[in-house]
Amino acid sequence: MLRSLNTAATGMDSQQQLIDTLSNNLANVNTVGFKVSRPQFQDLLYENIRAPGMQSAAGTIAPSGIQIGNGSALVSVEKSFTEGAMKVTNKDTDLAIAGKGFFRIQMSDGSTGYTRDGTLKRGPDGRIVTGEGLPLLPEIVVPPNTENLRVGIDGLVTAKVQGEIEPRNLGQIQLANFINPAGLDAIGRNLYLQTPSSGEPLISNPGENGTGNVEQGQLESSNVNIVDEMVQMIMGQRAYELNSKVIKTGDEMLASTNQMK
Repeated sequence: MLRSLNTAATGMDSQQQLIDTLSNNLANVNTVGFKVSRPQFQDLLYENIRAPGMQSAAGTIAPSGIQIGNGSALVSVEKSFTEGAMKVTNKDTDLAIAGKGFFRIQMSDGSTGYTRDGTLKRGPDGRIVTGEGLPLLPEIVVPPNTENLRVGIDGLVTAKVQGEIEPRNLGQIQLANFINPAGLDAIGRNLYLQTPSSGEPLISNPGENGTGNVEQGQLESSNVNIVDEMVQMIMGQRAYELNSKVIKTGDEMLASTNQMK
């Protein structure tokens, strides 16, 4: 009887973790560049009362065994890096990646972070930075009196500066790609860090080595599908209720056993 209580408890805990993940997805439905998380579960160890293929007393091989499961557990929460819808903003420092790849960001400790959030701005010194002031890598500095900032789909940045006839070349935006982007460490603030699971970043110009193009004046929306999240939430809630009923039923059976004379 105690096995059923513990098994159902693991089921309730798994569904609670599912709901927690879904709630984070829904909370970020309007977060630029956000990637939906998908929890994955696995069954726990089985108690082998009779192993499959064991020889019976009659000398025959049992066609199946007797294995009693012990519930489920969360094994991973994986990011899905499918591309979100593009939203036109017409702002010259808003950039979106149409395809694979990440913008490279210099972190405050000197390390490199990665993001799909192209909500960039001009800093007080003209540098292109994120909303919290972290500079884009390689560094792009917009000169004063710039009349028109242009970012090509290949990442080449040029500026038409007042008083100059020819556009000025400001630099080249590069993208990083990973063999296993799901292995990146999500640290919040729309930023990811490299891990041994993600592999080393492959740095290249947009449109090369499998990376996408850079689209100026657009932003990538979250790839959260509200309908899918709501369906998953309903299923998780129902599964949670069923596991709680198992615990209630087990408790009632134990109470009946205690009342026997």
